[in-house]
Amino acid sequence: MRPYETMVIFDTGADEAAVNGVLDRALTALKAKGGNPGRVERWGRRTFAYEVQHKREGYYVLIELNAEPPAVADMERVFVLADEVLRHKVIRLPEKVAGRRAAAAAAAANGEG
Repeated sequence: MRPYETMVIFDTGADEAAVNGVLDRALTALKAKGGNPGRVERWGRRTFAYEVQHKREGYYVLIELNAEPPAVADMERVFVLADEVLRHKVIRLPEKVAGRRAAAAAAAANGEG
């Protein structure tokens, strides 16, 4: 399994139920192909540096996951087809960066550092 990080920007006009529905469908598609979704961080509303699809703000969500490329492709397909999603980007993390994050998370869970 390879470590990935996905940033999704939702339209601020979409209600929270629609955003949760898209996230649920994407994570379900990921799990169906053997992917392992990790932490999902909701960053909230942020102002864009420039207009995106005639919008000035977006609702940001960061997803960390481990999966094989076909599982990531299925998750991406959900984001492409969802009207609520303005933009998304999937980045494969280098193994040493992903390992450092996992070690830091484990240390924080154990009360170290």
